[in-house]
Amino acid sequence: MVTYDDDTPEYAAMAARLDRLQQVPTDVLTTVVVRRGLCLWGLWPAQEPDWEDCAPSDRALAERLCEGCPVIDQCLELELRTAGPSTTGVWGALPEDDRRALHRVWQRHRQQQNQNDQEGGATP
Repeated sequence: MVTYDDDTPEYAAMAARLDRLQQVPTDVLTTVVVRRGLCLWGLWPAQEPDWEDCAPSDRALAERLCEGCPVIDQCLELELRTAGPSTTGVWGALPEDDRRALHRVWQRHRQQQNQNDQEGGATP
């Protein structure tokens, strides 16, 4: 399994991608994920992958379970807000180890954004 440390550019990019959801209320995110999330409707891909030759990594399993879901970012944002470092299972197409590491980056990113907003914006 590939693991990222907190300073991995992939996590920073994910945190930045979620910025558009920062102002969406948590109850709205919950409604969107519950109504549109494929996992909550049991609409996983029709054909299960053949895992007999090798066991899937947690990351590969998460990607497969969430493949085609229209609310991956909303799901990820919701889980980062509500479970934070205590996250378990698969949410937002990421396994829990990735989400725990991402949570630290996401939290720092949001704190920096809030500081910049209070100071009148980011400096060039």
